[in-house]
Amino acid sequence: MSQEATIANLRTEIHQWLAQNLPDDWRERQRGDDIDGFLKMQREWFGKLVEAGYATPHWPAQWPGGGRSLAEQIAMFEELARGGAPRMSLFFVSLYHAAMTLVECGTEAQRARHLPAILKGEIWCQGFSEPGAGSDLAGLRTRAERKGDRYIVSGQKIWSTLGQFADQCLLLVRTDSSGPKQAGITFLLMDMKSKGVDVRPIRQITGDEEFAEIFLDEVEIPVENLVGKENEGWKVAQVTLSSERGLTLVELTERMALSLWRLVRAATGGTGDAGSLDPGAARSVVDISARIEGMRAMLATLMANRIAGREAVGDASILKLAYSRLSRDFTALGLRLKGMSAMRDTRYVLGAGYETGNWMFDFLNSYQYNIAGGSNEIQRNIVSERVLGMPREKLG
Repeated sequence: MSQEATIANLRTEIHQWLAQNLPDDWRERQRGDDIDGFLKMQREWFGKLVEAGYATPHWPAQWPGGGRSLAEQIAMFEELARGGAPRMSLFFVSLYHAAMTLVECGTEAQRARHLPAILKGEIWCQGFSEPGAGSDLAGLRTRAERKGDRYIVSGQKIWSTLGQFADQCLLLVRTDSSGPKQAGITFLLMDMKSKGVDVRPIRQITGDEEFAEIFLDEVEIPVENLVGKENEGWKVAQVTLSSERGLTLVELTERMALSLWRLVRAATGGTGDAGSLDPGAARSVVDISARIEGMRAMLATLMANRIAGREAVGDASILKLAYSRLSRDFTALGLRLKGMSAMRDTRYVLGAGYETGNWMFDFLNSYQYNIAGGSNEIQRNIVSERVLGMPREKLG
């Protein structure tokens, strides 16, 4: 069977599966004012995806559902998004960052311990960024000192997505300060229930608590939890950060395209009758629709080049910049079209992606894409220096 036929069959299979398994009430169960409901719904949906083999297409072939090509993975992300399924926000770090780091760089013992646990619902978070080491991640200062068969770790991490619910943490620490910043970093696995770990949710401007900060006070981590070699954690971290391979933007763009009807509804007082749009509003909706289609086309080209091994330096940065602006403009338009009623605080849906029902929440939340995955300033530097050949930025 050709690759095209395989993917077409896969899309049909997922479409049919969603018709039988997607809960009609998942948005109601993932309300922003019901954290327990969100956690329960995420666990239930994750269990269904695991059972169907749709949670781990990127895992090695020996795992259920694993061994899928990147083209098949893209198709799965697209179909789940188009079908209106909830995002796997609670388990994303577990399935991609943690699992792929262990597959590529972990020991057999680490894989045997954690990969089955992830499939059973073990939640992971990242302990990478720090208050003084965000875009400049190599500047991290959380210190780990080896004493016998333990590392003693003290420091602070921040912007850990859903870290308050995590069982395990992918942790970057500094074990040597004598050389270049990247050379003294070590990668550890940390049990979040360890003595000395204090997790504090961060209340955002949206009212949500999607992130947390983690304080570490002489936390003991067994040496067996070392991933890779001591002082070579920077290499391991690059594996972690590249693990999702751009699939997040594919999913988010599909969800945005599916939410165009919300713009029409906002502009028509809830009727959704596109024919009643005034010319100015219609022009704005058409313009944003064209930009979404352009984003989808650019992503399709990026993924095709990636599959063929032709991806150029800076391609991903260009798309990340384009998406961050598109997300902000999409939500700003919804806010403007909805008018004063959009200013009221209404219930929103956790982990939905342009389906919260609250334009103000979505607009404020859109600004995270200026920072997440590498700030826009960093992306512009990459484009200017490595794509356009401009002089490197002078530091200091």
